[in-house]
Order: sequence, then structure tokens, then C-alpha cells
Amino acid sequence: MSQLLLQVNNLQTHFKTDEGLVKAVNDVSFTLNRGETLGIVGESGSGKSVTSLSIMQLIPNPPGFIAGGEILFSNRKGEQVDLVKLPEKEIRKYRGNEIAMIFQEPMTSLNPVFTCGDQVMEAILLHQKVGKDVARAMTIELFDKVQLPTPERIFKAYPHQLSGGQKQRVMIAMAMSCNPSILIADEPTTALDVTVQKTILEMMSKLKSEIDSSVIFITHDLGVIAEIADRVIVMYKGKIVEQGNVFDIFSNPQHPYTKGLLACRPPLGKRLSKLPTVNDFMGFDEEGKMIEKVSSVEEMIKSVEISPSQTEARYEKLMAQEPILQVKGLKTWFPSKKNFFGKVLDYVKAVDDVTFNVYPGETLGLVGESGCGKTTLGRTILRLAPAKEGEIIYKGRSVLDLSQSDMKDLRKEMQIIFQDPYSSLNPRLTIGNAIMEPMQVHGILGSDAERKDRVIELLETCNMLPEHFNRYPHEFSGGQRQRICVARALGLNPKFIICDESVSALDVSVQAQVLNLLIDLREKFQFTYIFISHDLSVVKFMSDRMIVMNKGKIEEMGIADEIYNNPQRAYTQKLISAIPKGELKDIEARMG
Repeated sequence: MSQLLLQVNNLQTHFKTDEGLVKAVNDVSFTLNRGETLGIVGESGSGKSVTSLSIMQLIPNPPGFIAGGEILFSNRKGEQVDLVKLPEKEIRKYRGNEIAMIFQEPMTSLNPVFTCGDQVMEAILLHQKVGKDVARAMTIELFDKVQLPTPERIFKAYPHQLSGGQKQRVMIAMAMSCNPSILIADEPTTALDVTVQKTILEMMSKLKSEIDSSVIFITHDLGVIAEIADRVIVMYKGKIVEQGNVFDIFSNPQHPYTKGLLACRPPLGKRLSKLPTVNDFMGFDEEGKMIEKVSSVEEMIKSVEISPSQTEARYEKLMAQEPILQVKGLKTWFPSKKNFFGKVLDYVKAVDDVTFNVYPGETLGLVGESGCGKTTLGRTILRLAPAKEGEIIYKGRSVLDLSQSDMKDLRKEMQIIFQDPYSSLNPRLTIGNAIMEPMQVHGILGSDAERKDRVIELLETCNMLPEHFNRYPHEFSGGQRQRICVARALGLNPKFIICDESVSALDVSVQAQVLNLLIDLREKFQFTYIFISHDLSVVKFMSDRMIVMNKGKIEEMGIADEIYNNPQRAYTQKLISAIPKGELKDIEARMG
């Protein structure tokens, strides 16, 4: 019989806010056995991260506090302790030592002024009775275990010198440093490439077996849960709405919310006109009682499925036109090494001899791992990065030869939705002014009163409310901010939009809403998109054609469905095999 390691009974974690009391975790109970991986899944605001922070006793007080319940943990001595009742000094003996956590955002979790090696060593020296030399050797061994290249170099490196995947591995090494009984992983693979994500999931499973620990794995992505979890808890608005064996949850979901989460991930074997969302499966009546709208995931997907003949007809119609954009032999190189006199000795070839066309009304997908050159290519097309060689021809005009004033006029037609909605909005401007500012610069409409009406119209087009006009970016969720960025891009009436990783860090349900919005806008305004992402399943859903990039070059280009169904290059095959598919046969094989 499995040993019970953690028992959470009727946990309630509340936050005091200006609007009143928020019950972030509302009467939650579950157990965790030794050697088990428990998946906690739900959208932002469902309470999953607050549950994990409650276990770690890391709830900031004020404004938060644990209002009731027990968190019973069986420590290494075999004693059962209630973590809620322990004083701070006692909790520190468990935190990081017996219960460790990998936080969601490694860039903000790692201290920028200390080397990665020093930060992992600190955890070892704090909890284990060893000297500095032994701690250093243990840290380098851990870096080797988590498959970091050149562990000695990483030991001396600062967080900003590492990629997202490498930073996440440093965090895993730190969490594993004291062989914890429980490892809590809070969205450890969000916004990572699918190949890096697959490596990290495999590595966590291996390390869990090596030190015989249990894992609480928190994510919004049920595809990832299918790859790693034994049991699943589904959370919605602070409560558990469903829990059970991973196979049962995937094969026979009971709650409409679970069905919605399963349905809104882009399916790989089918082409849909729109993605189902949670709102398609559940709603609420006037009294606030939940209503189930659709009972079957399969029924919902079938209602929005597009036949291959419809896809083929659309493709032929697009290809019969003259290209709106032609890119020929484009190179964007950045100097990486100079001599004493400033002469460039070597380059980083971010974009290296790339040629393709884009047709009016088309969505061209651009996919590849971080560092493959896809974002640089998008920025070079808009002259936000300097081209070294090649041609960019938009509607018969050479973009690279345009003067600054001509380029300013062209920017009305060619817009970009940046990757990070947090850093691309000015925190000091209300969102109404942020959307209106480009319209003022380009002289769109005659007065600010007319512009304000137009901004409110754009907000409503992007499923926002008119009263949001006077609010600031910090008052919105990530998905709402991304819609604000879409509204801002639309303000200039563009014809050509580059979407740069515009949904990579969003919940799958919010991601589905933003992708559906982009498709609706394309049909309504006849937009042409270049859609950049590391997630091949999202690119396949959005795109008519797809370009796979690797190390600045095009690996493969063609119809999106054909590339997925019959990839020609080993690199494309690797990308496709790394996508978490969440198929029942794979879950059954893993569960044995």
C-alpha cells in the first residue's frame, strides 16, 4: 500500500482586497502518496498556484492568510505535522529541504546579482551539513544531472546569460538539491519550446524516480498533464470541480469545465473553423447556477470541423492571387566578435538567405525553437531590425529602399502584435490612450472625440468593455492585455499583421479565445498574417501554409496539414514528436 505523504483537509486561503474578501482557495481537500505525480490543472485565477503556496506557507500576509483547514505532512522521521500550525522558524526546516518548489517564472525567481552556482550552493549550505567545496561539487553534479551544457561554465554564469530552458533547469537543480520528499512544480514549462518542454518533463520523471519523491505538477495545459501525471485535480474559482485517475479524466470527463479545457487545445489530426472554449461548454443562469451547454467534447469538435476539400478550395483561391509580400534572399546578421580596431570578425546569422511569398488573406505560420530566427525575420520585414542583404517587396514596393517618411506611412498598413503584453504596454498610460496614441501619430480621424469612439468600438471588437477605456494595464489579466495589444494594432486599419508569439504564455482557454478572435478579424477585415510561434499545434490550427525555421534557415515550407501529416526533415519530425498529444493510448501505455 502506498505511503500517505501529504493530506490537505478543507483548506481555505483568503485575500483582503479593496473590493472585499477573495476566497482564492475555498474548501479544498486532496491527498498525495509517495512516488505519485499529482496534476493540478485550471485557468489563471482557479487557485492552483495559491494552493501550492499555501503548502509551502508562502502566502504574503497581508493581504493573504490561511482562514482554515489542515496541511498534514509526513516528515522523514515518520511524524505527521500540520504545516498550518508550525511557527516560521520550524517551517524553514521543511521548506526547500523536505518540500521544494520550482516557481513559474525562472527569470524573476533567480537573483540577477548572484551566479547560478552560488544560488544552488546557498540552498545546499543552508540545509545540509557540508563545506563549500563539497557544496560546489554537488552543485556541478546537479547541473550535469539536469543536462545543462558545460556545468562549470553555468556555475559561473548569471541568470541573464542563460536561455529560458537553461534557467528552468537551474531552478530544478536547486529544488532537487536536498532530495525533497515533495517537489511542487508551478507551470515549469509554460512558454518553453515543445522540445525543451519534453526534455524537462522527461528529466523531472527520471529525477523523481532516482530520489523516490512525489510531484505536485501545476499547469493550465491538460496535454502536459497527460504526459506526466498519475492523478488529476481540476480547479475552478478556488474549488475542486473534478478529480480522479488521469486516464478516467481524459476518457470520460464529468464536469463541463474539464470538457472545455480538454477541447480548447488545438487538435492535431483535424482542421477546425474555430477552437471550442470553456464558455461553449458551461454558462450560468440569472441566479448564478451553472448550466451545461454541450455534453460531449467529440460532438463540439465535430460541429466546427472543416473538410479537406474546404481547406483545399481556400488554399487554391489564395495561391491564385499576386503575392502581397515577397522576401528574397534575406539576411540579418549581428556582429558577435570584433577586433581591437572594431572590425567585425564573426557574425550571428539570425536570418540567413530566406526566401518566401505571402498571399493576400493568407495566414503564413512561422515555427521553430527559440533562437531559430523567426522573431528576427518578422522584425526585419517591418524594418525593426537591420537587413544585411536581400529584398523585401510589399505590394510592389521595396521596403528596404523606403525613406523614413515613406516607412512611417507604410507602418499604418503593416503592424506587429508583440510577444509579451506586459512589456509592450506603457504602465503609465490608460489602455484607451495606449490604443489612441498611434492613431494620433498617423492622423487617423479628425478629432480625439472621434478617436475615442473608434477605440471603444475596437475594444468591443476584441471582446472588451467600453468602461475599460480609462483603466491601466496592471488592472487586466494576461489574456485581456493581449486583446488590448490586438486592438491597438487594429487602430491604424492595417492590411498586414505579424503576430509574434502572441499567445505563448496564455492559458489554453484564453489562448483559444485570442486565436478565434484573430481568425474572426481576418475574415471580417481581410487581414494577412504572419503567425510566429514555437508551438506547432497552434501554428497548424492558424495557418494555411507553414515555414519551419532552424538556425536562421528554412528547413521546410508548404501546406500546414501536409507538413504535419508528412514531415520531410528530421528537425520537423522532432518538433512534431515533442508535442504533448494527450491521446488515450499513450496514457494507457504509460500507466501500464
